[in-house]
Amino acid sequence: MKKLLLSTAASILLAAPAFAAGAHDGGHDDSDSGMKMDMEMMVGMPGKPADVDRTIEVTMRETDDGEMIFEPEAFDFKQGETIQFNVTNAGEIEHEFVIDTMEGNAKHKEAMAEMAMRHDDPNSVRLDTGEKGEVIWTFANAGTFEFACLIPGHYESGMHGPITVAQSDDAPEAPVVYSTGKIKKVDAKGKKVTIIHGPLENLDMPSMTMVFKADEALIAKMKEGQNIEFVADRVKGKLTVTAMK
Repeated sequence: MKKLLLSTAASILLAAPAFAAGAHDGGHDDSDSGMKMDMEMMVGMPGKPADVDRTIEVTMRETDDGEMIFEPEAFDFKQGETIQFNVTNAGEIEHEFVIDTMEGNAKHKEAMAEMAMRHDDPNSVRLDTGEKGEVIWTFANAGTFEFACLIPGHYESGMHGPITVAQSDDAPEAPVVYSTGKIKKVDAKGKKVTIIHGPLENLDMPSMTMVFKADEALIAKMKEGQNIEFVADRVKGKLTVTAMK
């Protein structure tokens, strides 16, 4: 009987690591998938081949000076468009193409740095050198989003870019959402302002201190230590204050 109990216990101990490791094999665990679904609702939804409005060729590669890049480096779409991305890895190492909000990409990049994970979601494709794949996506919501490679070190080497989705003429105009903040520093010459701000709901960004671009007219109204309400958006890929009161 003692031998049987010892044998059973040993079998359980040997099986436990294999069970735990399986949670991220080929994808995300249940809690992460729930978060992912929320992010997908913000950036849009998987599209159908029959609904494709445009097809775009995307190349992933490394440069001679050590950068990792996407070509093209930015996308502009209209709300409601369904896009087929034909993605080619022309580089010498593995890369991936992921569509999400900036915050969603940041969270998944951090998770991937902590453990060996692979994306297995309709908003992404991961390719070995020389491989081709596709992502079909409907951009149901207007706003600024991001495409990126979240393999550790690749984002930092330049593999990310903005996706700007313009509001459809048929869609009701979205209300302007002001965020609160306090001006920390004004760089009139550089047309920059540092703001300690609350959540930026339209950009899905948490409270933090950030540097924004602003035009001369807005810069002229800004003073260090001033509490403001402002609207921020990405203009040509740069975080920019577009309105203030």
